[in-house]
Amino acid sequence: MAPVAIGINGFGRIGRLVCRAAFANPNATVVAINDTFMDLDYMVYLFKYDSTHGGYKGTVVAEDGNLVIDGH
Repeated sequence: MAPVAIGINGFGRIGRLVCRAAFANPNATVVAINDTFMDLDYMVYLFKYDSTHGGYKGTVVAEDGNLVIDGH
């Protein structure tokens, strides 16, 4: 069965939780995140250092204008 492709509209608290849940599920893959009001470096920071759910254990970087989480 192919993974379910997920697009996230907004990268606030809920969008980040959906993204974390998708990366924890082998049957889901995040294909796009849309947030026109958030800078890419700030997206990296917020995903890495969540004050409620703790720091993300994997890698989170900005590469070539893209948010790259665990190499994806």
